[in-house]
Amino acid sequence: MAARVRGVHARRGAGILKAMQSKAATATEYIASLPEDRKVAIEAVRKVVLANLGKGYSEGMTYGMIGYFVPHSVYPAGYHCDPKQPLPFAGLASQKNYMSLHMMSVYCGCDGGEETEFLRWFREAWIKTGKKLDMGKACIRFKRLEDLPLEVIGEAIRRVPVEVYISKYELMLKAAKSGRAATGGKVAGAAEKVVKKAAKPAAKKVTKKVVAKAAAGLSIAENAKGAKRVPAVKN
Repeated sequence: MAARVRGVHARRGAGILKAMQSKAATATEYIASLPEDRKVAIEAVRKVVLANLGKGYSEGMTYGMIGYFVPHSVYPAGYHCDPKQPLPFAGLASQKNYMSLHMMSVYCGCDGGEETEFLRWFREAWIKTGKKLDMGKACIRFKRLEDLPLEVIGEAIRRVPVEVYISKYELMLKAAKSGRAATGGKVAGAAEKVVKKAAKPAAKKVTKKVVAKAAAGLSIAENAKGAKRVPAVKN
């Protein structure tokens, strides 16, 4: 049973984290390789993620995209699909026909087939902005920066501190192995309580300044041919 669960999750994980493979060694190098309009969009989303990313997470290149993850120094077990890889939390990529933001915290929250409170909040908060949500299990697809409510994305990142994410992840694996993933059961309920307790407004909110800077970057790209390159954020 354990082997079967591992195989199923390995296939799912591979699909969710699938992206156009880049040979870039750093996030800065990755962004520098993109067309100007995508440079601005990806850098703007990256700034919002970094501004709200909790202590314990790291940024780097994983699966050919900009990745945000729990390093082995914090979670030695790594990703169960491939323990040599750190536990993935989010990813940002430029695909052939669109750009994508991968949010594994949303995915592992609805793996049982039913939307959790966190996922319901995320959908509702997004819809309230008037923007269309184009999302698979964990992949949010967008073609323009304007397609994204940056404040919702920032809050979604902020709401999941590393200890909460690890707890959710381990509870999900436990539920799957015990055969209760289909209904969520008591384990999923326990995960929800952990998330609700830790998601109280203790961490910083998405600042208007961060969103304004992102919007300013978009304006430069639209109004100036050969727009100035957005200053890179140090890794």
